[in-house]
Amino acid sequence: MRTPAFRRYLLANLISATGSAMAPLALAYAVIAAGGGARALGVVLASNTVPTIVFLLAGGVLADRMSRSRILFFGNLLAAAAQAMVTMLVATGHATTGPIAACGFVSGVATAFSAPATQGIVVQLVAAEHLQQANALVRLPSNTMKVLGPVVAGVVVALAGPAWALGWDAVTFAVAALLLLGLRLTPLAQGPSSAPSSAPAAPPSGVLADLRAGWAGFWSRTWLWTYTASGTVVVAAWLAGYGLLGPIVAAERYDGARAWGLVQGAFALGLLGGTVVSLRWRPYRLLAVALAGSTGIALTPAAMGLGLPLPYVLLGAPLGGAMLDVAVVCWSTALQQHVPQAEIGRMSSFNHVGELLAVPVGYLLTALAAPLWSASATMLTCAITIVVVTVLNLFLPAVYRVNRT
Repeated sequence: MRTPAFRRYLLANLISATGSAMAPLALAYAVIAAGGGARALGVVLASNTVPTIVFLLAGGVLADRMSRSRILFFGNLLAAAAQAMVTMLVATGHATTGPIAACGFVSGVATAFSAPATQGIVVQLVAAEHLQQANALVRLPSNTMKVLGPVVAGVVVALAGPAWALGWDAVTFAVAALLLLGLRLTPLAQGPSSAPSSAPAAPPSGVLADLRAGWAGFWSRTWLWTYTASGTVVVAAWLAGYGLLGPIVAAERYDGARAWGLVQGAFALGLLGGTVVSLRWRPYRLLAVALAGSTGIALTPAAMGLGLPLPYVLLGAPLGGAMLDVAVVCWSTALQQHVPQAEIGRMSSFNHVGELLAVPVGYLLTALAAPLWSASATMLTCAITIVVVTVLNLFLPAVYRVNRT
């Protein structure tokens, strides 16, 4: 926090998080209010996810060749323009599926180019010994708003309409863009940054050469591609067991929306608690802790799949959220400490592609399992899958060589 550039970056994240936390609920109700149902909402969400997957690798290459602050500036500016257009469509009553999906496509492209730069920019802002605390602080605004955002969004949408919440999201993206422009970080190809681990590598001859070199570096790090592979399975099982089947099981076994809202709130509080823990606890075996912490997300689907009473589910949700956030912070720190800064963008993009591909895979497998198993049985199977895949990865010797430097 004594570093002015990091304070500016943290402020940009805080401002942007206030809008991003409200946007999903506001967008859903805008689509519903325009006469769209589940199909229309699915099209809008897919239009945002698909371009992110398609352009993410290109975003990783650019993050290692250009100024990351400049990439984040243009990414936030593009997202602001997309959300401003959505706001205008909703406010004027022209919010049909096609135009909103087109705006979602633009927003997905912005995410594809911003995400790899986000992973690597912290290394350029703080000293190596402060990386974990910096990673935790960066997650603090978003985790806080995951608790408060949906409540505030519900009030705003109910009193003023979804256009106001969407408009605020556009404003926060624009303000964040201006703050990030002020960082003015040097491109890696032009010289080293102030961080000790930031020795730049001479860029290959072109974008495709960069991509091939990035893939070679990714594949040569056994701990990196095995973590990505197991993470893809874990994310798919988590989305299926928690995101898709959670509301269904809550309606079958508990009291529906109220119980599911409590579970989601408890999980968000756990994420916030994990951020606080990461500010103080500095584990030595970073990757092992990241893997072990990932098993925490199996607690909620396991409890609900077994049909345990709601109080037990509400005990497991915050614990799982805390373990997950500790895992994410440790993973980010491990990546930043064990990958040269000039490669972080590409390495993180390969990792993100795996996680994003897990989204349709998880939903598709759940749809195939629906005629064969009950929702509770499928949810329990997802929880078991998360634990088994993660524990198998912990048997790899390479995991225990990725420690705090």
